[in-house]
Amino acid sequence: MSDRYEVVFSCFLRDYTPASVMTAVRRYLGMDAECPEGLDDDEGQLSPLLAPDNHHSRLPGGDVVSLRRTVQGFTSSGARYEWELFARNDWADDSMLCLRGLLDLIAPQVARSGYGGHFRDIDGTAVTVFTFRDGTCEPIGIP
Repeated sequence: MSDRYEVVFSCFLRDYTPASVMTAVRRYLGMDAECPEGLDDDEGQLSPLLAPDNHHSRLPGGDVVSLRRTVQGFTSSGARYEWELFARNDWADDSMLCLRGLLDLIAPQVARSGYGGHFRDIDGTAVTVFTFRDGTCEPIGIP
């Protein structure tokens, strides 16, 4: 029996996030069933880890995911948009090996420094928070 983890992403990506990154994010969210053309996925790292799986989720309320482009303010040239990314999923411990790759993918595109999400053992109470700052994600010790 494997350990299970609650993994939460809660951050905003820049409106001008490269199309290749947005395509990969959509693949992780399960919005694209097939691996998008042009993405290198030889090692299977782009599996839909963030796609909701409410048949196997042990989280109260089940898995939740959302990616939407929203207005985050106004400037002299008009509305300022960002991509709102929220995901709360139940992951098996072997999926945790892919967390660092996902964080490294989105970290340079995060619009605001600070809290970006967390993970915790479903049967425990200790939470490991990850924060985004200057295009990187901390804590660095995440696998």
